[in-house]
Amino acid sequence: MKKPFVDANTLRDIVATYPTPFHLYDEQGIRENARKLHQAFAWNKGFKEYFAVKATPNPTILAILKEEGCGVDCATATELMLADQVGFKGPEIMFSSNMTSLEDFQQAHSLGAIINLDDLTDVEYIAKLETIPETICLRYNPGGQFSISNEIMDTPGEAKYGMTRPQLNQAIEELLGLGVKKFGIHAFLASNTTTNEYYPTLAKLLFELVRDLQEETGAFFSLVNLSGGIGVPYHPSQEPADILAIGSGVEEAYNEILVPAGLGDLSIVAELGRFMLAPYGHLIATAVRRKDIYKNYIGLDASAANLMRPAMYGSYHHITIAGKENAPHDHIYDVVGGLCENNDKFAINRKLPEIELGDLVIIHDTGAHGFSMGYNYNGKLRSAEVLLKSDGSTELIRRAETPEDYFATLKLPVSSRL
Repeated sequence: MKKPFVDANTLRDIVATYPTPFHLYDEQGIRENARKLHQAFAWNKGFKEYFAVKATPNPTILAILKEEGCGVDCATATELMLADQVGFKGPEIMFSSNMTSLEDFQQAHSLGAIINLDDLTDVEYIAKLETIPETICLRYNPGGQFSISNEIMDTPGEAKYGMTRPQLNQAIEELLGLGVKKFGIHAFLASNTTTNEYYPTLAKLLFELVRDLQEETGAFFSLVNLSGGIGVPYHPSQEPADILAIGSGVEEAYNEILVPAGLGDLSIVAELGRFMLAPYGHLIATAVRRKDIYKNYIGLDASAANLMRPAMYGSYHHITIAGKENAPHDHIYDVVGGLCENNDKFAINRKLPEIELGDLVIIHDTGAHGFSMGYNYNGKLRSAEVLLKSDGSTELIRRAETPEDYFATLKLPVSSRL
């Protein structure tokens, strides 16, 4: 059974200060996880984690990760602005985008970011920059299906990202002609996998690719970007990925393929988001309504506007009722929000303790792709974000939206007092 990182009494004290709903983050857990990741890849002197900003775009969270030695992976102009404001500079920023405008490339280059090209035609945009970057990374899509031990993990051929093998060769040739000095290779071939074999299998594929590309083109490769894809155990029955075993598996492939090829100085980098943050965030809500018709419903003051994943993907998020952690799970509920959409459900036919109005509901694993995927459908306002600090105190790191925020882009004076 999953346990929250905050106990019921502490949570009641927090709610007395910050009204629900809000996302709560565990600073100590975030820091310990970042240190464990760096321990797993300490064998590679150039290792760098570029946290995927899209997962949790909050400057306080990014600053914590920066203190722990992480960089950032940005995909848009606004994410670049956020990274710049937090203090990330130069090669601390990886710009991995797609369908990208010249203006966004120019902004990334002005910050000194490592630019990761998604498509062969992106080379045309690099040629238009005021100066040519010294290092360019290239995103690879091998097509077909990606398998581990005969189990199909995903179908890269259906993804819109990356270049084919012939396009990589052409891109390298054209970029060498522009004056690019160093190259990297990047691929993202599976999402939210907790198998320890994903990174080592991907690494072997990319290491062999780098070895062959350097031989074929004469280009100098300085990094391999394993991107994200390492997941978390959303369901209590799942086993978590063992990052130490994963790092060891990548090291084994590195020594087997790259070292004999004279590429033993290559840096390994990652763009993890979910693995870094998901378990260290909870969506805290209050049970505000109940409805008993053909099924028994518990309505929260949160909705899919605060956590879209269950509505969008049918994703499982574990639920704990604060103070009833040890109570029998002898009631079956659909736990829902108040949107005018029938998919606005956090749980369907979920066995839980009896829920009374006013109970605090903890929805687990919302630290990544939780708040960041929020929206304003039905005029719902995005929630606050609160940090549970390592010393036990709390900090409001994003206030809740107000009606004035919702109407700010319209020529319509509206007061929240109405």
